[in-house]
Amino acid sequence: MPERLTQVRYEELAPEVRPLADDILKVSSAALGGPYNALLRSPDMARRCFDLLDYLRFKTSVNKRLNEFAILIQARIANAQYEWWAHETIARRAGLSDAVMLDLQKCQRPSSMQDDERLVYDYCVQLTLNHRVSDALWQEAVTTMGEQSVIDLTVLSGTYVMVSMLLNATESSIPGGAAPPLEVLDPGDIRQRLLA
Repeated sequence: MPERLTQVRYEELAPEVRPLADDILKVSSAALGGPYNALLRSPDMARRCFDLLDYLRFKTSVNKRLNEFAILIQARIANAQYEWWAHETIARRAGLSDAVMLDLQKCQRPSSMQDDERLVYDYCVQLTLNHRVSDALWQEAVTTMGEQSVIDLTVLSGTYVMVSMLLNATESSIPGGAAPPLEVLDPGDIRQRLLA
């Protein structure tokens, strides 16, 4: 599918928006592409989103491996091709195993998760697909991770639902025309498989 938005070009940005673009270029693996291509259409919102994403990606209290795992969970749930493509390599560098990523990519509960990964998986899948978590799961998460990390993980999950929606709505394509990494599945099928 062709992208729904033309690519923003730095030279065409208003002078007052260029400092934000400079900040994006310092951290984005796809320059001004992906979600930033859409967000820059609304510069004030883009600045606010960028600041939130900067915290959630680089300053969060959640371990980097678990943080990236949570982002991949949201990508899989949303069939968000670009999101998965952008974060799979980052997750691998952060120490998430290929076996865990491959199972998730196939839309199945990963069979070789470490204990902390199992907790993040259960929390993020339950929260996203049921819009709540049980008292027992909440207590386990708070006891294991601490309140700040659970709140950071919750906001990360919701934020990456938004990012995935933005990427899917604009049909952001993978740079270089690479093949989409995810089989597009029906939401009911995803729900059934990941909650199994």
